[in-house]
Amino acid sequence: MQHPLNEHLPEKIKQIEALRGNRVLVLAASHLDMEMLPALYQQLRAIGRSERLDVVLQCRGGMVNAARRIALVLRQYSRQLCFIVPHYCQSSATLLTLAADDIIAGELAMFSPIDPHLQGDAEGGASTAVSSQDIKLFGEMCSAWFGADAEQARTEALSLLSASVFPPTLTAFYRTTLELSQIGEELLRYQLPQLAAEARANIVEQLMSGYHSHDYAITGEEMAALGLRVRRESKVEDLAWDISLMLQAHIGGGARPSVEAPVQDALLATRDGLSVRYRRQEGLLPRWSGAA
Repeated sequence: MQHPLNEHLPEKIKQIEALRGNRVLVLAASHLDMEMLPALYQQLRAIGRSERLDVVLQCRGGMVNAARRIALVLRQYSRQLCFIVPHYCQSSATLLTLAADDIIAGELAMFSPIDPHLQGDAEGGASTAVSSQDIKLFGEMCSAWFGADAEQARTEALSLLSASVFPPTLTAFYRTTLELSQIGEELLRYQLPQLAAEARANIVEQLMSGYHSHDYAITGEEMAALGLRVRRESKVEDLAWDISLMLQAHIGGGARPSVEAPVQDALLATRDGLSVRYRRQEGLLPRWSGAA
């Protein structure tokens, strides 16, 4: 049985290729992870090494190290890499775009901060996430809101955190922030190789800590204002938006016909066809297939 996206998606890809003169890959995911690498590698081997590769990217986030490995394998198969972003490109997906030579961002493109989060469980079993910024700004908050001495507040915060969070866990969280800074600067070297390392680090720092919420929707214009190579290309954006609408109708938990149905949580597509990953609720290994 042919997947519904096979009816129109390859044709849209061919239209972008005709406009740009480059091979095009569509990469969509609810969550970037290492399990995507073999399927991505197979797609890239089928395309072959390209002078230029355009990647239409739609993703809500995922693992930092998965974003790094995906970026590196894309760079291995393309001398010039462009990400085309019609809509969602959040968290680790924003990090991924740093590895591009340039980014085409549509009017509704939404990037986001890349600050790391510490995951945990609250009372009642609810999942919680604390940003590195939530911890760093505690002393400043106490000073601004309550007139407390910022240095004393920081000292007390350390005592409270150590009592509620296993200290090595807090140290591991700190190491995660260092790792993210390092990966961000590493990927940004592809896009801004002539820029001084300190200037690249400043861009990464802004993406990590320059916003008041992880959910802040960064526009393409704001990304360009940071110094990133982000631009507009209206005809390409129109075709990419058509692709985005198709992806919104099929990829992600909210697109399935029932809660019992497997989630189509990732897709890789070229002009020659597509591969979709199905993840079942039972926790079984996901399955890649071109058919429903």
